[in-house]
Amino acid sequence: MSANLQSPVTVLRGVGGRVAEKLKGLGIETVQDLLFHLPSRYEDRTRIAPLGSLRHGDRVAIEGEVELTEVVYRRRRMMVSRIADGTGSITLRFFHFSQQQQRGLSRGTCLRCYGEVRGSIGGFEMVHPEYQRIADGGEMPMEESLTAIYPTTEGVHQLTLRKLTDQALEFIDRDTMIEELVPAELYHDDSGYTLAEALQYLHRPPPDASLELMKSGKHPCQRRLAFEELLAHNVSLQRMRRRIQQYAAPVMDKGKGLYEKLAPQLGFDLTAAQARVTAEIIGDLKKPHPMMRLVQGDVGSGKTVVATIAAMQAIESGYQVAFMAPTEILAEQHFRNLDNWLTPLGTELAWLSGKQKGKARQQSMYSVESGEAQLVVGTHALFQEEVVFNKLGLMIVDEQHRFGVHQRLRLMEKGKHEDRRPHQMIMTATPIPRTLAMSAYADLDTSVIDELPPGRQPVTTVVIPEERRDEIIERVEDACRQGRQIYWVCPLIEESEVLQAQAATETEVLLQEQLPKLKIQLIHGRLKPVDKERIMQSFKGGEIDLLVATTVIEVGVDVPNASLMIIENAERLGLSQLHQLRGRVGRGSEKSSCVLMYKSPLGEVARERLSIMRETTDGFEIARRDLEIRGPGEVLGTRQTGVLDLRVADLMRDQELMPKVVEASKVVFDKYPEIIEPLLHRWLKQGLQFAEV
Repeated sequence: MSANLQSPVTVLRGVGGRVAEKLKGLGIETVQDLLFHLPSRYEDRTRIAPLGSLRHGDRVAIEGEVELTEVVYRRRRMMVSRIADGTGSITLRFFHFSQQQQRGLSRGTCLRCYGEVRGSIGGFEMVHPEYQRIADGGEMPMEESLTAIYPTTEGVHQLTLRKLTDQALEFIDRDTMIEELVPAELYHDDSGYTLAEALQYLHRPPPDASLELMKSGKHPCQRRLAFEELLAHNVSLQRMRRRIQQYAAPVMDKGKGLYEKLAPQLGFDLTAAQARVTAEIIGDLKKPHPMMRLVQGDVGSGKTVVATIAAMQAIESGYQVAFMAPTEILAEQHFRNLDNWLTPLGTELAWLSGKQKGKARQQSMYSVESGEAQLVVGTHALFQEEVVFNKLGLMIVDEQHRFGVHQRLRLMEKGKHEDRRPHQMIMTATPIPRTLAMSAYADLDTSVIDELPPGRQPVTTVVIPEERRDEIIERVEDACRQGRQIYWVCPLIEESEVLQAQAATETEVLLQEQLPKLKIQLIHGRLKPVDKERIMQSFKGGEIDLLVATTVIEVGVDVPNASLMIIENAERLGLSQLHQLRGRVGRGSEKSSCVLMYKSPLGEVARERLSIMRETTDGFEIARRDLEIRGPGEVLGTRQTGVLDLRVADLMRDQELMPKVVEASKVVFDKYPEIIEPLLHRWLKQGLQFAEV
């Protein structure tokens, strides 16, 4: 049987078992995979630069004759070769070399090299250039296309990847044309490139191809492939969504007068946005297939209240609810709120976390398994194997972007009961820009709580260098004299609770010395939960003027009288975290402020972040700008990107393609279902395991 694009890479010359294993690490198992392993950048080796014309920073091809090669011993052993071409000379420097290489660079040898030119005391040099020897009296043909530089791994040389790709391209030059899966009508572009032409162009661009255009990712060939890749991801998530819609789920239509029962416990009315989102969720819970809904809301928009009403709907319909948060602190705060609101209504709550041990843990596990606990709150410990639910009907997951697609599906399987899957409600206070939600959360319905509760005051933000600390301390004293309360946050660059606690402890001591009349208290992540709870209640009760804290207070704390927040080393925090922290003030009727104190000098990104915080308090605008600065992988959290390991497309750069992709996705399901499997196989590979759940 003759080889084709689906054949394993071992059909290619030079690929044995060891090379095949290394290529597998790059996601390359078939000839087709090689074609879709595209260059990350390009170099122009189609012309030779005279040595006399070189400038520092040039990446160029050069030719010359070896005048001298020697091994020298400076701070480390190295080999240096000097080559000249009549217009000038350059030094080639090698830190890793063999005797064979040394012999190959003897005086009089002609070389062609490629690398980056660096200026040094003795003139120009190239460190570890790629080089080839030119046979005596012979000529070496020039490259006919720009040279592709591929993403690679240890043990797989660029030269190897180029030679293998050349062989793969021969397949589409012959009669094994690569299949055009996506009908032309779906592209909405007039680039005119077939898939085979686009691949040929991107692997071996002609000498006159624009390096700038290719670098920007805007070349029609790149757009052609980016569209197909985004379509594959969208189709996979839509297919997952359609399959989930085929499962049965409990119909929860028993909750009557929920809000009327809850209202007296809350002490406030729902906003119009909360009421709208609540209605969408209750509507989903009454359907016979699983709800998969993402609820987005800015800091303080009241997502927990909406979740509580959804939980009551499930409990009154006879089902258990699991409420999961990513950290102990956040889970504890949810438990406290839910306990205050629901225990007076006769609801049985249970607490379950990874730190829980002994009898307390056994008691919680028993109450969950027996069905005695109607609402179970905790961290991801809720979904460990030994935890058995009695009749789980609804899962509420907070800060979903820290969990990811895989966990979404695992939770659904965990909650399976008598062939029915539970409903899922996912909440995030990290507003996700629309184009990103269309890509990463295409399997979810989305609701947005786009209104803050009445009485929330806009927070004025100022950015001040730490040299002006004394002014800030005066301002703190003045605010406390007027009866206001204050947060003083001490983050640290290391993600270490030990170091954070140390920094906060030192700050507390200094502030105690400078503000002896104030009641100052310290809170950090290493305190016992019972101590953290006691301190927060004292702060809420007005017994503490100034709370020195680590970023443990980032989420969930509500102290209406706190109207000033100082964040030290604000340049070390990301936009999302700064926005979450700022959301702790402005919860009462007083005008509130946030002081971002920074250490000079500021880097470009830090300056941009602090400037954005000063300009806007709109969470969605901050999320959009954060996406521009950090990219989608970080905004979503690394775990989320499992389904979005994009090879050609870039969610920021190609976001305007998303509406067309979503539209095309619908057409694929309606008119071209036969292309779904080959499309997913071409682009997803590792993503298939959950595309097929």
